[in-house]
Amino acid sequence: MEVEIKLRLPDAAAHRRLSSYLAPRLRRTHAQRNLFFDAAARPLAAATAALRVRLYGPDDRAPSRAVLALKRRPRIDAGVSRVEEVEEPLDPALALACAADPARLGGVDSPIIRLVAGEYGVGGDAAPFVCLGGFRNTRAVYELEDDGQGLGLVLELDETRFDFGTNYELECETAEPDRAKEVLEKLLTVAGVPYEYSRSNKFACFMAGKLLP
Repeated sequence: MEVEIKLRLPDAAAHRRLSSYLAPRLRRTHAQRNLFFDAAARPLAAATAALRVRLYGPDDRAPSRAVLALKRRPRIDAGVSRVEEVEEPLDPALALACAADPARLGGVDSPIIRLVAGEYGVGGDAAPFVCLGGFRNTRAVYELEDDGQGLGLVLELDETRFDFGTNYELECETAEPDRAKEVLEKLLTVAGVPYEYSRSNKFACFMAGKLLP
């Protein structure tokens, strides 16, 4: 179970303000391309599941790495997101080949692909994979030092570019969501950055074709 705090920022100005405030704690920045796969009838989406290939790096022709992930049964309440997630590394060249020919994904030797075939019937000749499309994301990763009570946090500030608009969000994966949310809310208040609790995830926005709250 992946548990994250998700706080939505209203616009690019808020994103810039928070980026500037957190700059001394910046550790790395990732360019991500996210692609989603399903069968033509979309049985995964109907079951609130998302199969994603994430490619890292600014060059679409030569990603530095790739990750295959299955996310299922998402729930989000008061800015706390919970979702069942399994993920595994994927050879970048194979990821590119599957992006070009989605049906190839069904032949990948992978526990996730076998799970999807067994539970959802997707990936074989009767229901080959198709690529639904995706979006790009720039993720800045920051580290907050231990607060003296054993709570050090890794923050991810996302700028997500869909075909229909751009979304800005601060995320933090944590085993202590109540404490972490309190820390993040105080940080944003001190930084003078407006925010609201996210009520939907990026995949839901992608599937809806519009920015959701």
